[in-house]
Amino acid sequence: MSKLANRYRTALVTGASAGLGRAVAEMLLDEGVGVWGTARDPARLPVREGLTPVALDLDADASVDVAFQKADSVAGGFDIVVNNAGYGLWGSFADRDFAGWRRQIDAMLVRTLRLSHLALPGMLARKRGAMVNVSSLAVDFPMPYMSGYNVVKAGLAAFSESLMMEVAGTGVVVIDFRPGDYRTNFNQTMQERSASDISPSTPQTDRLRRSLAVIDANLQAAPPPGRAACDLRRALLRNRSGTVRSGTFFQAQLAPLLARLIPLGLRRAAMARYFGCS
Repeated sequence: MSKLANRYRTALVTGASAGLGRAVAEMLLDEGVGVWGTARDPARLPVREGLTPVALDLDADASVDVAFQKADSVAGGFDIVVNNAGYGLWGSFADRDFAGWRRQIDAMLVRTLRLSHLALPGMLARKRGAMVNVSSLAVDFPMPYMSGYNVVKAGLAAFSESLMMEVAGTGVVVIDFRPGDYRTNFNQTMQERSASDISPSTPQTDRLRRSLAVIDANLQAAPPPGRAACDLRRALLRNRSGTVRSGTFFQAQLAPLLARLIPLGLRRAAMARYFGCS
C-alpha cells in the first residue's frame, strides 16, 4: 500500500475531467486513494477503477450542496478535498459584460468556499484530512485582462491563510497550492468562454493581443500537468499546512524570490512591459 493510501482513503477532486484536476485525480488513484471526480459532464471523466463520477456545475448554485452531500454519503466522508475546478475569462474589465465577470467569481470563489464549508466539519470530527485549495501563481503575479481570475485566486489564497490558523492542532491540514503555467487546454477554453462577453473591437485590442500572445507562448513551453500532481503528492505526504508553489524553476522559485527583493513600483513596471501593456 502506498504512503498516501496509508493516510487517506477518499478524495473529492473538482474539475477532474481535464488539465490539473485530471492529473491530480489520476495521481491519487495510482496511490490507491478512492477518488470522487467532478465535472459538468461526467462522461468526460476518465474511466478508471476507483474513480466515481460526480456531476457538478459550479455555475449552478443548487448543484453544490446536492452533489457534495450525495458523494459524501457514499464515500463515508472525504479525507482530501481538492478545490480545483475553474476557468479563465479574458478581456478588459471595462469592456467585459459584468454579469459574466460576476458568474466567474460566484462559481470559482463563493461556491468553492461552500464546498469547503460542507467538507470541513467532517474532517474536524474525524481529526484528519487535507483541504487543498488550488489558487495560482497569479496570486503573486496578477495578469492583465484576467481580473476575475486574479480576484478568485487571491481570495482562495487568503481563505487558506485564515483556515490554516483556524485548524491548527486539529489533525486537518490546509494547502494553498499555487501552480504556474502547465500545458493544458486552459487558454483555448478561456477564449471560447470569453468570446460572447467582450466587444470585438475596443481601444484595448492591441494590448489584448500582445498579452494573450505572451500567455500562449508560456503555456506552449510549460511542463505537463503531471508535474503539478507530483508536487501536490509530496505536499500531502508532508502532512502540514502551507503554501506550495508549483511550476518551472523560474516561475515557482526564482520569480517569487525576486519579487520579494524588488520594489513594488519596479515590479509593476516590469510586469506591464512583459505583458505588452506599457
